[in-house]
Amino acid sequence: DVFSPLSQERIAYDFRMQEWRICPSILNADLFNLESEIQKVSEVSDFLHLDIMDNIFVPNKTFDLERSEEIIGFSPLPVDVHLMITEPELTVTRYCQAGAASVTFHWEATEKAELVIEQIRQGQSRVGLAIKPKTPLTEVSHLLSKIDMLLVMTVEPGFGGQSFMTEMMPKVSSARTVIDLMPKPRPWIQVDGGISLATIETAAGAGADTFVAGSAVFNAPIPAQMILDMKKVLESVRLG
Repeated sequence: DVFSPLSQERIAYDFRMQEWRICPSILNADLFNLESEIQKVSEVSDFLHLDIMDNIFVPNKTFDLERSEEIIGFSPLPVDVHLMITEPELTVTRYCQAGAASVTFHWEATEKAELVIEQIRQGQSRVGLAIKPKTPLTEVSHLLSKIDMLLVMTVEPGFGGQSFMTEMMPKVSSARTVIDLMPKPRPWIQVDGGISLATIETAAGAGADTFVAGSAVFNAPIPAQMILDMKKVLESVRLG
């Protein structure tokens, strides 16, 4: 069963050709000076991660649609939108129209996942599908061939600054095993929650290739240097 926690054979995974992506989350940035905050990391990051919360799907509220459109508009980085909202099918098209490079929605937030996938695809953004810690990979395995990125949450969604859930690594490893059997282009595997210098190696070793980092980046004295330090850790994983 490819969805079972993996054995030591996982160590044989070849990281030499792996591409890594780091996506700083502005949830922990200075929200009153977002343009300057984004500029601090724009030269060294791959995407800007934008968390959208509605105080229904998660017990917190962040940027409304109008503010999100503004951020997507002025960000020098391509924006990776993470929708933590109920019924994403009602608004997802607007984020695509605003110019989001990638839009991720939660499997648990809708009964119309295939419709949302098609809406994002029609909107010409990359399609991301997120699963919460308690959601098994098997619930979304039938959709992996239809998406561009699987987001495995490594904290409960809703708040920044939580501790990394190491117990999610078997799920990441199982996703890596399944996705590596798929034809190219294969979906990326993103992890979000508690990613720091201390945890990014663990996540990469399990098979993640795309990393959301919030408080570790924006609470650092020099955010760009923290991202560069994370990339050095990833390079050490590549070199073994």
